Amino acid sequence: MSRLKGLNSNHIKLIAIIAMTIDHLTWAFFPGLQTVWYVYALHIIGRLTAPIMWFFIAEGFHYTGDVRKYIIRLFIFAGVSHFAYDFAFGIPFLPLSTGVFNQTSVMWSLAWAVVLLAICNNANVPAWGKVVAIAGICLISFPSDWSSVAVMAPFFLYANREKFSLQARTIVFWTAVYAAVYFFFIDKAYGILQMFTFLTIPILAQYNGERGTWKGMKWFFYVYYPAHLVVVGIIRIALHGDVNILF
Repeated sequence: MSRLKGLNSNHIKLIAIIAMTIDHLTWAFFPGLQTVWYVYALHIIGRLTAPIMWFFIAEGFHYTGDVRKYIIRLFIFAGVSHFAYDFAFGIPFLPLSTGVFNQTSVMWSLAWAVVLLAICNNANVPAWGKVVAIAGICLISFPSDWSSVAVMAPFFLYANREKFSLQARTIVFWTAVYAAVYFFFIDKAYGILQMFTFLTIPILAQYNGERGTWKGMKWFFYVYYPAHLVVVGIIRIALHGDVNILF
């Protein structure tokens, strides 16, 4: 339901952009899994970004007038962002060459999330086909930032549209899944860090269903996301050389 008060999508997306920029610049200036309080605090701010992306992927699927064009646009964006993301953090461009985690940007998973939504909302696709699609898409999206969680979270956020308490639980549940993997396979402190995505919930609760007066936010983000990553990559090389700054 639309409300006059609260935050429109432009406001919330701007919060995500600011949080994302702070998080990525923190990696550039303080590389590795540092637990110094101010570095950790800056990464906590960055946890605001992912759930906002998930939320508006679900909203975008609901409002788009052409799902096919939406999917194509997202995959083009994911392709450009792959090179920008890997350059930013010192990851080889060839996927899986250094493992299965953080091989490409979250945009890869988000693009596949829309594919999954399209398949599962198609009445002509049998139940078994939808199950196969879920398994296959989770597998192919696993190596990205936020992994297949960035597929399943938008999927359930869309399923629970206009039921915000269930959407909030969706954010907590799928973050917990990601946090558990991070905790046991990458780093315990940064596994716990992922759970701070709950700070996004009171922000999203203020969403009033409006886009905002500026219609250019979508295209601004498509340009800003890879562009800011290139800047992060330049800072990385200038300060540390051609090294991986995530781990």
